Amino acid sequence: MSPNGHGVALVLIGRFPMPARTRFARHTHQVHQLAWASSGTLTVAADARTWVLPTTRALWIPAGVPHEVIAASHSTMTSLYLSEPPPGNAAERWAEPQPVEVTRLIAELILFLDDSELDAGRRAHGETLLLDLLEPVPMTTLDAPLPADPRALEVARAIIEEPATALSLDDWGRRVGASGRTLARLFLSGAGMPFGRWRTLVRLNAALPALAVGEPLSRVSRAVGYETVSAFVAAFRRETGVTPGAYFRTGRPPAGRGAP
Repeated sequence: MSPNGHGVALVLIGRFPMPARTRFARHTHQVHQLAWASSGTLTVAADARTWVLPTTRALWIPAGVPHEVIAASHSTMTSLYLSEPPPGNAAERWAEPQPVEVTRLIAELILFLDDSELDAGRRAHGETLLLDLLEPVPMTTLDAPLPADPRALEVARAIIEEPATALSLDDWGRRVGASGRTLARLFLSGAGMPFGRWRTLVRLNAALPALAVGEPLSRVSRAVGYETVSAFVAAFRRETGVTPGAYFRTGRPPAGRGAP
């Protein structure tokens, strides 16, 4: 890494084609990263939270923060690796992962900087402008912590694998050797929330990649276990404060429950 005349700024842009179901296992970087789905959709897990990123969002990941990246469908991750932002830049204060909006101008600037022939002066100006344009956006994450008890954990992993399943806690209990009441207690104590809400969060989180690429609500809601679109939309609004259609909309959506 070397100074560009405006402090140490953008140093590398990498492009990573990710076929469906590609996963970059949990890792860290010694520099800051801006992870962007230049095509498709990325799911980034960091700090016990999970963000689903369409092409209009990127995630600022501070240096040293463990994270993993998943592509549910064929996608391209474009990553910007940076040293410390210039003094006074907003990103300098982001000690935790922070979603940002990727406007058309920011996307064009990334393409502009991804040119090995670009002279140092123009690169320095482009880097400074890019960092100045990064604006945080509220994004409610739909995280469902895993319970620790082996019986509840077995149920949790099965539901994550197949979120549309309609089995009750009593049904699950017969499978894992515990009563429905015991499982309810284990989810409340181990996941920090009632089983019903935990399952809702799993279902909504499973729906996000499909919503990000614009799949019809009727198809998305059925795929994650809702019989009607209205029930899915009501659950989504209750957890995020916005409708499914507004969740990935460009601009600044209102902050919902749990938004940064």
